[in-house]
Amino acid sequence: MRAAVLTAYNSPLLVDELPDPEPGPGEVLVRVMASGVNPLDIKIRRGEAPHAQLPPPAVLGIDMAGVVEAVGPRVDRFTVGDEVFGMTGGVGGLQGSLAELAAVDARLIAHKPRTLSMAQAAALPLGFITSWEGLVDRAGVGTGQQVLIHGGAGGVGFLAVQLALARGAQVYATGSTSSQAVIRAAGAVPIDYTATTVDEYVAAHTGGEGFDVVADNVGGATLDASFTAVKRYTGHVVSALGWGTHSLAPLSFRGASYSGVFTLMPLLTGRGRDHHGEIVAEAAALADSGRLAPRLHPTTFPLDAVNDAHTAVESGSATGKVVVEPNV
Repeated sequence: MRAAVLTAYNSPLLVDELPDPEPGPGEVLVRVMASGVNPLDIKIRRGEAPHAQLPPPAVLGIDMAGVVEAVGPRVDRFTVGDEVFGMTGGVGGLQGSLAELAAVDARLIAHKPRTLSMAQAAALPLGFITSWEGLVDRAGVGTGQQVLIHGGAGGVGFLAVQLALARGAQVYATGSTSSQAVIRAAGAVPIDYTATTVDEYVAAHTGGEGFDVVADNVGGATLDASFTAVKRYTGHVVSALGWGTHSLAPLSFRGASYSGVFTLMPLLTGRGRDHHGEIVAEAAALADSGRLAPRLHPTTFPLDAVNDAHTAVESGSATGKVVVEPNV
């Protein structure tokens, strides 16, 4: 098979021939039709993501959608010809999706949404799983709650907005001036963080009480702002980027709570993989009900142009999720 290989950190990916993988017990062999490119892939390529535990040489690509070509022992949920998707590799020594074929743990995948293309399906897993683990598993978002999503036009935030809406919440999302229309199109009330302070938007939208749930998809100062925007006593802040040094005093003075999300853990440890499969199945159900769709960059990239795909993400020029199509 052909695959894009990271031969050394901070260097271009090399498209090369590798042996075809074979599915082991509990695995399926997937012909990868689409591979979503995440900012984390860029950090891994640069050597800036030691938590991903993927030293070169390695095949990157965390998200994928494709067609089952073979089924290993002890797999009964999938058959040859099934269209599937999931967050399946590209970290922890697991082969990624920037390849024509991948042998993946069947627990991590679900049947592809019928209403979405392969490219759209490949744009969902990491962002949706991160959102679900924060909003549903940790914060239990439900009907009538006021939810604030930081970075509502980003790859994770755009999906988080739709998930919170599907759960019955009133959703607000921060973004720059240029992203206000995208946030509004996702269904949230847009907040221009460059033009209004935290105190101002908390007063305007919650009467000064604070939001029931604040989901941080930006980190740094934005996580600090989350601690002052959350509701007193019952409020809950969730973040997938709480890696810096932060003062918990503002959160403590509000009597609120915080949860961290580390989406890679099942891939790195092998624990919790069934739940990731369950979450992407929920994504498929929401997509097929018309309540979930990713925002794609208008151009997809063949495998030979994988470095152009990475450049589009790295430079910030992408206007949606970037997707590589290894079998085009």
